[in-house]
Amino acid sequence: MCTLVYSITKDKAPETVYVNLTNSCTNSCIFCLRNQKDDVCGSEMWHDDDYTLEDIISQFEKYKPTPNQVVFCGYGEPFLRKEMMKAFAQYLRENYPEIKIRVNTNGHANAIYKTNVANEFKGLLDEVSVSLNSDNSYEYDEICNPKIKNAYDEVKKFIKACVNAGMKTTASVVTGFDKKHNINVADCEKIANSLGAEFRNREYISNGY
Repeated sequence: MCTLVYSITKDKAPETVYVNLTNSCTNSCIFCLRNQKDDVCGSEMWHDDDYTLEDIISQFEKYKPTPNQVVFCGYGEPFLRKEMMKAFAQYLRENYPEIKIRVNTNGHANAIYKTNVANEFKGLLDEVSVSLNSDNSYEYDEICNPKIKNAYDEVKKFIKACVNAGMKTTASVVTGFDKKHNINVADCEKIANSLGAEFRNREYISNGY
């Protein structure tokens, strides 16, 4: 069985576990860990989406005591399997209402589905972390190689949609992954704040965790 639920610590009872819903993505970011290795802390991350909700639940239930937080984050864009994400989030809400639920996303969901996906996850997600990655569309396209049109504007629209849906929203950038791209962190933070979101600068970690 493929790795659907994993931890980035060696603790037998981690506070946070991650859900690797898919390997498909509408970006091909030049700093992405999947370009460097096949695993995260020993957990093989590649799979073909051939699994069920019960498979996710089974892997999640192996973590005892129950983690404090579940994060949808793996080797792909979680919203590409939004119905599966919704189903597992609903399972957690019904059975573990105390668990905090977050998704790490590239922010393309509304553009992909041509609807306000953020509204669909009201009450299911506590936090959304959206990869802003630049203060302008030209650099964003260079860094992220998006497969959708007007991707940078769509990311900003999604950040605003998540804020409007009442979810704690953070816009993030990755810095230090090469010498060519000098991300203007201050301007990125201004953009995040103008959209009503918090901001995070994630320092690049060579070869991951």
